[in-house]
This record gives sequence, C-alpha cells and structure tokens, in this order.
Amino acid sequence: MKVERAPRIALRTVALAYLFVLLLVPVGLILFRTFENGIGAFWDQVTTPASISAMALTLEIVAIVVPLNVVFGIFVALALVRGRFRGRGFMQAIVDLPFAVSPVIVGVSLVLLWGVNGWFGGLAEVGIRVIFSLPGMVLATLFVTLPFVVREVEPVLHEIGDEQEQAAATLGANGWQTFWRITLPSIRWGLAYGVVLTVARALGEFGAVSVVSNGVSGQSETLTLLVANRFEDLNLFGSYAAATVLMGFALVALVLMTVFERRSTRA
Repeated sequence: MKVERAPRIALRTVALAYLFVLLLVPVGLILFRTFENGIGAFWDQVTTPASISAMALTLEIVAIVVPLNVVFGIFVALALVRGRFRGRGFMQAIVDLPFAVSPVIVGVSLVLLWGVNGWFGGLAEVGIRVIFSLPGMVLATLFVTLPFVVREVEPVLHEIGDEQEQAAATLGANGWQTFWRITLPSIRWGLAYGVVLTVARALGEFGAVSVVSNGVSGQSETLTLLVANRFEDLNLFGSYAAATVLMGFALVALVLMTVFERRSTRA
C-alpha cells in the first residue's frame, strides 16, 4: 500500500511544484507589484483615458467577434456532423488552422491582403480602412478564435445524434423549427462553453492584433497592447495594473468555463 502511494504523492508534488513555479509565482508577483502602493494607485492607473479606451476597444472587439463566431461555429459544426460531402476533411483542417498557424503570420497575411499595397488595398481610396483600424483587429481576432465554438459544439452533436431531429421532421416541423426547438436546446451548454473560450481568447489576443494595429493610444490600442506599450515605455506600474485587469477578465472566464463544463457533463 505504501509502495503504491509513494509514486502518487511524488507525482502530485512535482505537478504542484511545476504549477507553483510556472503560474502562481508570476501571477502573485504581478498582483504584489500592482497593489503594493494601494488600491488608490491601482485605480488611478486603470481609469486613465488610455486605459478606459483600451478596455472599451477590447470589449468592442469581443462584442463583434463572439456573435459572428457563434453563428459560424454552429452552422459549420452542423455541416461537419450532419453533412456528408466532398471536402469534409479539408473543411476540418481549415477549422483547425488557427491552432497551427502563428498569430503573427495571420497578422502579416491580413496586411498583405488588406494593406495599402495588398489585393484589397484599393478600398482605402474609397474610405474603407481595414489595417490599423477596428476592422483589421476584428478580422485578426475572428481568425484566431474561429475553432472554439465549432470544436465544442461538434462532439455534443455527435453525442445527441439526430433521432429527435428526424422525429420532429416526421411530425411536420421545418428546418428552422427543428433547429430552434430541438437542436439549439440540446447543444446550449457546449455552445456556452465555446463562447466563453472564444471570449477568453479574444481578450488575450496579442500577436495578430499587434501586427494589424498601430497601437495608437486612445484609437487602436487594446488591453494587451496597452500592457506591452506601457512596459516598453518603462511604465511598469501601469503595465502591471493593466495586466491585472486582464487577469480579472480571465478569472471570470475561468469561473464561467468551470460552471458550463459541469452543466454540460450533467446534461
């Protein structure tokens, strides 16, 4: 019995030590540096015009990206699970592409497409500016968050099968009625989990957004860019404060992920 317990205790100790060194120590140091001068100093940093603008822009991007990814994710998941068509494997690979491609490469690709000298650069001449503005940052965030809803909804659709949908069709329900009354309620917890993952990824995106944004304070600076820019300007306290705000958003997302994961397991 003691022989069996010893390896388990050793394994847990190594795992906890790894998490402590890799995660808890850096986070603890950031929180210490953030609040060492008091909550008032922290509040002063996060209520500056630059901070408020960065938070507003970040939340605006999230508010645009999440609904688009929800609609796209549901219909792509339905196509992959319920559909039988040529190119299905290729479509699966396309959905997973953001996991394999560096976000920086995504940003560079968007510049090549939508920049002044890109394929669609002529749009700037008619007043449609994509790169170094909100549309470019939305496109970059859309790409990096594309798989999450699809990959969370897809296994739920596999699990529930299509018997209820076929029964509804037999009783005279059309496609939209079947979707709203049968399919959507069945996938709601998986969808909610995918939405939270999308929000968390959109909040923390840096690589792709840093390429397509010029990082001008008050115009095209997200929270992640604010952290980096303040750090480069040697405003370390301001950088720690902005990072703490991001960690607060991440903590809310983590709690929601835990709740939705438990709900989806029970459903």
